[in-house]
Amino acid sequence: MLTLTDHWIDQARRVPSPNFNERPDPDDIALVVIHNISLPPERFGGAHIEAFFQNRLDPDADPYFQTIRDLKVSSHFLIRRDGELVQFVACDRRAWHAGVSSWRGRDNCNDFALGIELEGADHIPYEEAQYRRLNALLDALIAHYPGLSRDTITGHEHIAPGRKTDPGPAFDWSRLQS
Repeated sequence: MLTLTDHWIDQARRVPSPNFNERPDPDDIALVVIHNISLPPERFGGAHIEAFFQNRLDPDADPYFQTIRDLKVSSHFLIRRDGELVQFVACDRRAWHAGVSSWRGRDNCNDFALGIELEGADHIPYEEAQYRRLNALLDALIAHYPGLSRDTITGHEHIAPGRKTDPGPAFDWSRLQS
């Protein structure tokens, strides 16, 4: 069972990102947004995601990195292919993961959402270990934050339609426990 202390998951590896700021209301945590990321695209493993979220990504390490070199983004969590859980931003802080977004009539989802990145790509099936860790993480977050429930979980594609496609068709929503 995962536990939280001071808005950090005790069992997660901490890799602090500078890409966050204060929420308008730190008690207003009402949404979980599921994303995917792989750097370079559709290649898994390595330290590129962590470097990206820490503004340390070498733009010369891959041609794709030139296209994202000036982005300043983060997420609260990353779940690697093997199920390892990494946390970049404390849950009571605003991570920069959703961008221009809207959910149930509320704009700027970063203000009230937690972001969970799955190491993956839209059309590549996610691993069993990722679904197990995701469900354990969701259980811990829902138990800790009263504004969250299984009905307040969505994909990046749903809060930014036409702009984002993740977690994509390979993500099996039925694998989320009720």
